[in-house]
Amino acid sequence: MTQRTVYFVSDGTGITAETFGNSILAQFSIKPRHVRRPFVDSVDKAREVVDEINETGRREGERAIVFATLVNREVLEVVRSRCEGMVMDMVGTFIEPLEQELQLKSNHRVGRFSDVARSQEYHDRIEAINFSLAHDDGQSAKNLDRADVILVGVSRCGKTPTSLYLAMQHGIKAANYPLIPEDFERNVLPSMLMPHKSKCFGLTIDPERLSQIRNERRPGSKYADLVNCHYEVREAETMMKKAGIAWLSSTHKSIEEIATTILRDIRPDRLIY
Repeated sequence: MTQRTVYFVSDGTGITAETFGNSILAQFSIKPRHVRRPFVDSVDKAREVVDEINETGRREGERAIVFATLVNREVLEVVRSRCEGMVMDMVGTFIEPLEQELQLKSNHRVGRFSDVARSQEYHDRIEAINFSLAHDDGQSAKNLDRADVILVGVSRCGKTPTSLYLAMQHGIKAANYPLIPEDFERNVLPSMLMPHKSKCFGLTIDPERLSQIRNERRPGSKYADLVNCHYEVREAETMMKKAGIAWLSSTHKSIEEIATTILRDIRPDRLIY
């Protein structure tokens, strides 16, 4: 297949266009080049982007695919009328039918982050991010009673990125604690976690995959040794099972899938808003 380029064009950050566009593209066995063009909020900027898109199509011999989230009608019209690529107007596709269904006109506000500094939801997300950073990797046992969830598991199984994703996307105060050989020798859940066992959720991982990840960080070390990884994963799973902590493997799951499972099991209220 010839090279194809996909553009995500937005008058805001472009995150919505890229997220939705990638979900659609995932249904096809292609790996196109991705180009995000955010803050296209004027006619002049739209013309510049359109010229770039058209030139890309001529150079590659295939028209570009364009996912657009453009609220300003003048800007959108420039893209619609001048662009030689395949343009998908993601705002118009949904806004216009909803206007008819709701019998309301949309406010055509640019960007989903308008007036965000005054949003309680935004404030909660910032607070959750700060909490997760302060309680990363077992750094602090302080205020664990305020945690929505405490992720436990061996080192490098995905606890930190999952914690930050939960905080950034869902405003969840997520702490995480690494289970270490000393914990396995004691054969009991760490004392700092015992009062909060109901908030704990475990992550595990395939030992071979864990060894690969650890070797990238500390090549040739006991920490990364496959035998040691098998030992740690086995002991961690045994400990979580003994403590009655629900857990899942991060080996073949995305952060989004892990986070959604955690929300479903620990904070199902956050899936309703």
